[in-house]
Amino acid sequence: MTVKRCSWANPANPRYLAYHDEEWGVPCHDENRLFEMLNLEGAQAGLSWETVLNKREHYRKVFDGWDADKIARYDDAKVAALLADPGIIRNRLKIAAAIGNARAYLALRDDTGGLDPFLWAYVDGRPVINAWPPGQTPASTALSDRISKDLGKRGFKFVGSTIVYAYMQAIGMVNDHAPDCFCHPARR
Repeated sequence: MTVKRCSWANPANPRYLAYHDEEWGVPCHDENRLFEMLNLEGAQAGLSWETVLNKREHYRKVFDGWDADKIARYDDAKVAALLADPGIIRNRLKIAAAIGNARAYLALRDDTGGLDPFLWAYVDGRPVINAWPPGQTPASTALSDRISKDLGKRGFKFVGSTIVYAYMQAIGMVNDHAPDCFCHPARR
């Protein structure tokens, strides 16, 4: 029996299938993963998610397990090492954004308790379950616009509305699995 998945899940990449099946659209409340995914979605800008996903383990290694306290203290030598590392996307602006995002995250954590309470308050703690017709999933929504603006005001970078909507999907604030995908809540 063939398992029906969203059309974007590349069947030739086991890592991508596992991401689709086990992570995408699944509500996440883990602060470390929320911070990681925010930065990885920003790193994706202009690229495919599959490219970033294939580099995720190396990102975890070179970004100290996405420990915001450590990343906020990165210096010029660490930035130079990251820019020279072929295992990540070597874009100066994206690397600088991750460092700035660590600082913004630490301030957010002090102010609201972290990304989990900050983000999930927008949806009253419950994921938005969608059933868009094939090819009709939006790139952004009014909600992603609001969150994008709020994150930007707090100093986060690479958090445009399209990136934020992809992030919302990745962390399960929004479940946009295709209606016929076995991961859509109506099919489980």
